[in-house]
Amino acid sequence: MSAVIWLTFTVLEPTIYLVVWSAVARSSGGQVGGYTPGGFAAYYIVSMLVSHLTFTWLMWEFELRIREGQFSPKLLRPIHPIHADVAENLSYKLITLVVLVPAALVMAALFHAEAQPKGWALAALVPAMLLAFVLRFVNGWMLALAAFWTTRVAAINQLYFVVFMFTSGQLMPLSLLPGWLNAATWLLPFRWGAAFPTELALGRLEPRDAAIGIGMQLAWSVASLVGLDRLWRAAVRQYTAVGA
Repeated sequence: MSAVIWLTFTVLEPTIYLVVWSAVARSSGGQVGGYTPGGFAAYYIVSMLVSHLTFTWLMWEFELRIREGQFSPKLLRPIHPIHADVAENLSYKLITLVVLVPAALVMAALFHAEAQPKGWALAALVPAMLLAFVLRFVNGWMLALAAFWTTRVAAINQLYFVVFMFTSGQLMPLSLLPGWLNAATWLLPFRWGAAFPTELALGRLEPRDAAIGIGMQLAWSVASLVGLDRLWRAAVRQYTAVGA
């Protein structure tokens, strides 16, 4: 049942966004920020798929793991707990894609999605998606580790997702943001985990932009992995099991 609810929300959220922005484009002479109604449809449908393939929910689970002492047996195993989380994350996404891909095709037909993907961009999309997943997953794991210091992390998670929504391109294409805010997103990891692969898949980037984007993804991924390693060591030393 939880999977059905999540999938419904996954489809409903971008549908609302594309309907709103398509209406804005029609009332503004046919386009806004370089997006026509069909362009908005393509953007939000692709963004939905990119988000699904790269998102993580771990930051919402760690609080319970710490409070109930569920992490104790995980720490006794000979492998890092992150491996089990990666496997669970990927298996869930592969299973739910069976439903999400047909839903995306129906949405594309209903809203007359328009896109001009380029062959080289689709090839570059493979490493871009892999790096986007690594970046978002590792950052999510680092955020989740806050639960080792405080067993109530809902407020931290909410703040993280507010910033993510506005700077990742999930709420709206980043070209619609004020110039200074759009420029600021280049310095944050969120753009490279969501908006960049979406724009790449839609054929809205030039080869130079794609190269810069993948370079930024690599830089942020390495920095995040180093940060995770150091934070994990500190978190394990801090860990005290609570609950039964």
